[in-house]
Amino acid sequence: MSKRLLPLVAASFLFLGGCATPPPVAEDNTRGSYRHTENYLNWLIDREMAENDITGISIALVDDQQVIWQQGFGHADLEQGIPATPETIYRAGSIAKVFTAAATMQLAERGRLDIDRPLTEALPEFSIKTRFPKAGPVTPRNVMTHHSGLPSNFLRGMFVRDPGRFETVIEGLRDQYLSFPPDYVFSYSNVGMALLGASVQQISGEPFDRYMEHNFFQPLGMTSSSFAARAVAKAYDQHKEIEVFSLRDMPAANLLSNVVDLSQFLKMQFADGRAGNRQLLSPASVREMVRVQNAGFPLTFEQYVGLGWMLSGIEVPGGGVVASHGGSLPDSHSMMAMLPEHKLGVVVLSNSTTSHASVSKIATEALRLMLAAKTGIRPQAKAIVRAPEREPSPEELRLFNGHFDTLVGLAKVSTASGKIDVEAVGHHFRLVPHEDGLLSLKYKLLGLLPVRVGAFDDIRLSLVRIGGRQIIVGRIGNESLMFGEKLQQTDIPENFLQRIGHYEIIDKIDGPAPNHIVLKEDDGLLVGEVRFPERPELLLRIGFQPVSESEAVTAGLGSGRGDTLRLYNENNEERLGFSGYQLRKKLN
Repeated sequence: MSKRLLPLVAASFLFLGGCATPPPVAEDNTRGSYRHTENYLNWLIDREMAENDITGISIALVDDQQVIWQQGFGHADLEQGIPATPETIYRAGSIAKVFTAAATMQLAERGRLDIDRPLTEALPEFSIKTRFPKAGPVTPRNVMTHHSGLPSNFLRGMFVRDPGRFETVIEGLRDQYLSFPPDYVFSYSNVGMALLGASVQQISGEPFDRYMEHNFFQPLGMTSSSFAARAVAKAYDQHKEIEVFSLRDMPAANLLSNVVDLSQFLKMQFADGRAGNRQLLSPASVREMVRVQNAGFPLTFEQYVGLGWMLSGIEVPGGGVVASHGGSLPDSHSMMAMLPEHKLGVVVLSNSTTSHASVSKIATEALRLMLAAKTGIRPQAKAIVRAPEREPSPEELRLFNGHFDTLVGLAKVSTASGKIDVEAVGHHFRLVPHEDGLLSLKYKLLGLLPVRVGAFDDIRLSLVRIGGRQIIVGRIGNESLMFGEKLQQTDIPENFLQRIGHYEIIDKIDGPAPNHIVLKEDDGLLVGEVRFPERPELLLRIGFQPVSESEAVTAGLGSGRGDTLRLYNENNEERLGFSGYQLRKKLN
């Protein structure tokens, strides 16, 4: 659920000038005319590409069974001068998860699996350890809603040049633990979708990629789409070509497609699961996939999910439910979103590392403008009302002092100055209380002077207590999300204190690998630090909470949390085990 906030945080570090060309003004408000939508999006995409050094973008707009506009911008291959077009094939990333969920629902309709029964019935070879013996089972339904409690990732072999088969995660997970009890908290899981893909493969009796080809791509006429083990599309970082690595977990993120093909999938959604003369999904399944599944869970904070679809993160006032899924890989980003009530949809695909915020912004504006053109609904943007700032109360100074796990990793909060100062990801911030009880976020320029940053203007924070946990809730516009959790100090077992130091991964990684791995103690908290040579300025820090003399879990709630760090000995050598990796202490 953090995917909307992360682009805002990233944007706050870019002090960019405004575009010299003003946005186009609507000259034709005729109901059903999309001329202004096209003109505005042409202007917006040009601006976003210029400001964010994006090499190529393609977009398609869908109104029910009509593709009303599709266009490419920039280049598919900058070196060869090949322009981006609607037919350009991109890495669609996690948009793949919507297709994997659709395949699961298709098999459920055929009576081949029950989405509310344990996943082990569909995939008997799957097993995982648990510290939650009284919790319910992992099921296809809670996998599709990212509430399965499974780890977010199995890191060994996940992102490399030559990945193994995605089914290998089944064996890797046998020595891992559930991160959370099922149906407790949203925790985005690529591993879960890999297991669903393995279930589709097991039940259907044919390879996952072939099943998707026969049951979705061919019937929909998606002739340029495929699930591929290896990435073949080009990618760029600030207009420089970069090496593209492959993701092992094919059903989670290895979809190759273009906006022409993905438009056909949206048209199927608007036709209640029908494509031509074939009923690929029942109308009931299509509706169920965009129905809120987690409304009654304890840690929802109005961040809703369907089956495969996200139902929060994109706001279109007056448009009803917005179902979307982005695809964020280290080298490229994408977004597919729709308004089911109005049968309007958009697909935005890019080939650049710097397009994360842009694809969401473009998709949001496209839906807003399409809704206005089709229905006349033009809700006015609500003015942001800011309560006056005030000094922190003694209670706030007490509650906020300490370590917090946040969406951007471990944050150290100090209130010694009488202010609420935050250090995270190598930057300094300040939380500022307001008269309405909420807090705003300011960036500390040069680590000293708190200044307002436009990307933070809509963010308001509060600290709440739920189930004995102190949780920071962030509010962006009309949506809330879990921003972080205060970590409590615990006794660190002597075994862990003896393992403090610098580490290296034993097995060679054929892909991006950290060059700085440290286990340390920081004010009574066990802390891991990681740095990658590709981003030396970014220090990732995570807290660990010991659960035994030889095991600790990554502290906090949500994606990437609850994973187990294990101490063990092998070949007369003390080692650490984490997500399939073996680490040994450096000698110097």
